Amino acid sequence: MAPIFLCFLLFLLPTPNTATQDFCVGDLTAPDTPSGYPCKKVSAVTVDDFVFSGLGVPGNTSNLIKAAVTPAFVSTFPGVNGLGISAARIDIAPDGVVPLHTHPGGSELLVVLEGCIYAGFISTANDVYTQSLGPGDAMLFPQGLLHFQINSGDTAAVAIASFSSPAPGLQITAFALFANSLPSPLVEKVTFLDDDEVKKLKAVLGGSG
Repeated sequence: MAPIFLCFLLFLLPTPNTATQDFCVGDLTAPDTPSGYPCKKVSAVTVDDFVFSGLGVPGNTSNLIKAAVTPAFVSTFPGVNGLGISAARIDIAPDGVVPLHTHPGGSELLVVLEGCIYAGFISTANDVYTQSLGPGDAMLFPQGLLHFQINSGDTAAVAIASFSSPAPGLQITAFALFANSLPSPLVEKVTFLDDDEVKKLKAVLGGSG
């Protein structure tokens, strides 16, 4: 009986878990990869890697869209590397808009803190889902789908967005079409817009060609 009892006690005793990795703080000095940054050595990790203070700071909305996004993505918040989460603060001034855009790497959950936001997304079946949101309201935008947020009130709007990826990515549709060197004839062909309209939008957004 003694050997069996001894084995039982040994089974109950805590043992070091060498198979579990608690975290993988991103080593931002190394190249980013599709699977994320390589892990920083644990000996170099500090509490600062797990703390981000930027979400309490209003973004600068003095720009064309009158909006600002302050990302707590892996590139600014290395502790989220490999954890499948990140966040961002969104500030939208009156008459401001976060134009149609996508996050190819993750879904978004938007929570309104201040003001009024009219938001929506378009499914791959071209169905449209829109809603007016006030403080405390939340809306989900599935991964990869076109979506937008508009300040629909008279005061500044503030929201916090959380993402299902440490690097959800961001591509604003209008900028992708008109803020680069994609030749105007090609843009006209794929958008059905006339030459004058394409040239006008390129001029506004800083594109060429």
